[in-house]
Amino acid sequence: MSGQEVTHTVTGGTAVVRTLEAHGVEAVFGIPGTHNLAVYEGLASCPEMTHVLARHEQGSGFMADGYARAGGRFGVCLSTTGPAALNVLTPLGTAFADSVPVLSIASEIPSRGLGLGKGFLHECADQLGCYTPVTKFSARVTEVEQIAPAMCTAIAEMTSGRPRPAALDIPCDILDADGIVPD
Repeated sequence: MSGQEVTHTVTGGTAVVRTLEAHGVEAVFGIPGTHNLAVYEGLASCPEMTHVLARHEQGSGFMADGYARAGGRFGVCLSTTGPAALNVLTPLGTAFADSVPVLSIASEIPSRGLGLGKGFLHECADQLGCYTPVTKFSARVTEVEQIAPAMCTAIAEMTSGRPRPAALDIPCDILDADGIVPD
């Protein structure tokens, strides 16, 4: 088996948590909801990572900002889709203006509904586009296997040069899906 890569099947939510863990993240701030429960299931199997429950998504963003400022590492906030993700824009704007690295991970409506305007629960016409003015990097992940590489790119972008926030959108069906990822 020499030279062969070891892989495992995990959910997208678990891939998010494993990638955060691989980058030394010890705390995340957020609110669980219908669209991001797979991430919280992944957090349940990672006792080394502390989750701090916010009462409002804006609070989770400001907590991640404060954590980054106080600790000298990047902060992470988790939100659900649409209005919840948009509530994180104000703290991301603050972090952007003050050069603070904050990673926002937001769920999205199911992939099959993106761009159709069919009225999915918490659908936002252009959730990903809303991040452009307040982030250095933003992207949408469309496969479980893309989660770790996209998160690594986001972390590298927000922590290199002038630090600034980054945002990732991950459709809820991708968070729930199984995918094969390197160990």
